[in-house]
Amino acid sequence: MKMEPLPKSEFERRIRMTQEALSRQGLDVLITYSSETESASSRYLADFWPFFDFAGVIVPAEGEAALITGGPESFEFAQRDSKIDTILINPLYVELSAPEWEPDVEGESFKEIFKKVCKDQPKKIGICDWSIFPHTILKDIIKAAPQAEIVPADDLLLGVRAVKADIEIPYIETAYTIAEQAMKTAIGFVDEGVTEKEIEAAARIKMLELGAEGMPYPAWVCSGPNTVLSLSRSTDRKIKNGDLVQLTLGSKFMGYCGNMCRALMKGSPPAEVKKLMDAALEATEYALQAIKPGVIAREVYKGHLSILKKYGFEEFALYGPAHGTGYSEVEGLWLSESADFVIQENMLFNIDIWLSDGTYGMRYEEGVIVVENGVKQLNPSYRQILTK
Repeated sequence: MKMEPLPKSEFERRIRMTQEALSRQGLDVLITYSSETESASSRYLADFWPFFDFAGVIVPAEGEAALITGGPESFEFAQRDSKIDTILINPLYVELSAPEWEPDVEGESFKEIFKKVCKDQPKKIGICDWSIFPHTILKDIIKAAPQAEIVPADDLLLGVRAVKADIEIPYIETAYTIAEQAMKTAIGFVDEGVTEKEIEAAARIKMLELGAEGMPYPAWVCSGPNTVLSLSRSTDRKIKNGDLVQLTLGSKFMGYCGNMCRALMKGSPPAEVKKLMDAALEATEYALQAIKPGVIAREVYKGHLSILKKYGFEEFALYGPAHGTGYSEVEGLWLSESADFVIQENMLFNIDIWLSDGTYGMRYEEGVIVVENGVKQLNPSYRQILTK
C-alpha cells in the first residue's frame, strides 16, 4: 500500500493551529522533544522522524517555526524530510555516544535560538513531551530565559491533534487496514507447537509487505499463563492445546498508528475464559454504540463500568473503554471517570478493553473514527469468541 506524503500545506496548517492555541493560553513559545520511539510531536509538526540523534520543534506564538536537531547527519537528513524549512542544530539533541565530528560542528544554544525564532525574549514557555524532556536541554532553556515561566504543555498539542483533518483520514484507514491484515495472518499461524515469537514474526512480515514503516510499539503474542500481563513481549513458549492466545498488533503507516488486539482460544474455552470474552465483547459493542458526537466522555465510561459490574470485573479493569490515537498509539482523550471533554466528529479512538481475572487476561482493541451519527469502524474483523 503506497500513498503520496501529506502536502507541506497540511503541516503549515498545524503550525498555525498550534500558534492559535499558544495565544489563547498566553504562551510565547512551545518547545517539543522527540526520539525514534517517541516521535509524535516532530512528526506531527514537521514530518520528521529522528533516529540516533533527537529532535525538537520550536513554535513561537508569532513568526516561523524551526526544527532542532543535534548533529550533521541529522541536519542533512532533516533537510531532505522536514516540512519546516528552518533547521537548527543544538548539540544537546545529539545521540548518546556522539563521535568526534570532523570538522567540528557548530551548534547553537537556546539563547541564540530564541533570538532567531522568537519576536521577543519569551516570558512564558510551554514544554511538550514533558515526561521525557531532558534535564540538560531544560537547563539550557532556563539559562537562555532565566526570568521566563516554564510550564508543561502536552495538553496544548494534544488539543490541536484531537480532531483529525479530512486529509488525514485515508492514511489513518490504511494503517488500520494493515493491522487487520496482519491479524488475519497471525490467527492463521496459531497452531500447537508454534512459538509466540514465530506468530509475531509472521504478523510483522505481513505489515512490512503491505507498506508499514514499522510498529507503534513492540507487538507481542502471549499464551497460557503469559496472558495475565497487560503488557508483555513474545517468548519462545510453544502454543499448547487448551491455551488462551493474546494477539497484540500495531502498524505504523506514514506516521499514523493502526492497532488491533484479539484473544483466541486453542480448543474450547473453559467457562472462566468464556466469561471474560463475553464481558470484553459486550463492553466493546457498547463503546461502538455510545461513542458519538456531542456525548460527554465520562458518560461513556459510566456505561462501560456498569457492564463490568454486571460480570463482577469492575476491579480487574485498568482504565476506561477507549483512548485517543493518531501519531502516538495513545494520544490523550481517555474516556475516563473524570473526562469532561465532548466527543467531536473526526476524533479518532482505539476502543481498548483489557480484562483479567488474575489467571487469564485478554485485550480487545480496534480503531474507530467519529462520524456524524456515531463511528466508522476501521478494523472490525474477528470481533467474536475466536477458537481454533
